[in-house]
Amino acid sequence: MLDYDKEADAYDLSRGGEPRAEAATRAVLGLIPDRPGRLLDAACGTGIVTRRLAAARPALRVTGADLAAGMARRAAARLPGTILQADSRRLPFADATFDVVTSIWLLHLLSDAAQVRAVVAECARVLKPGGVYVTTVDKADAHDVGSDIDVVLAPRPRRAAQDAVGAVTAHAAEHGLAPSGHASFPGVGQGRSPRVTIADLGRGWFTLLPPGDPRTEEFAAGLARLPDQDRPRPDPLFALRAFRKPADG
Repeated sequence: MLDYDKEADAYDLSRGGEPRAEAATRAVLGLIPDRPGRLLDAACGTGIVTRRLAAARPALRVTGADLAAGMARRAAARLPGTILQADSRRLPFADATFDVVTSIWLLHLLSDAAQVRAVVAECARVLKPGGVYVTTVDKADAHDVGSDIDVVLAPRPRRAAQDAVGAVTAHAAEHGLAPSGHASFPGVGQGRSPRVTIADLGRGWFTLLPPGDPRTEEFAAGLARLPDQDRPRPDPLFALRAFRKPADG
């Protein structure tokens, strides 16, 4: 896994920046009620989406939390007084505190089903009856856009997806959350070119293809043979799922 303390300063620019954040925010807003209350953005990262959620819904009292100190510092600069450093598997809030909980680009980072279950359990615990939990799912699949890059990379080894929609839905059901909606949004400006993908291989972004591994070099060579080395292929399309906690009675 990447060191998100070290990644914090360059994170936004390498992940679509403000255009992607705007697209994500619009999609999330379409899945949550437009009324006063409290929202927790769990694993808020640099706060680039958190800030937009707060600006779009001024009647919502927005709180952000992130485990990485570097990310939390960046988020706190955007939303002073509303960000804390905290582990989403052990949230420091009382039961039934929030009307909305979001976890955008978190579940895919977790190493096993037990950790995903722990995050979903915590998000459900701090959610009020009638509240909504929104999370990204199937993140790895978002980058499979049918391009020639995908053809070259198709045989690569893959880690089991901890954020698969079926698994997340099952974890949610365990903790009393029922599906309530879905949406998608583009990763604006994140379409991969062959040259950028080769660089990503060299950085170890493909978790089962470490730099220097002979298989990594084979995939890099295949990518180097593609035409239009600097032309980005289509943007990824990220998926969101919403779950509602039943109201009392």
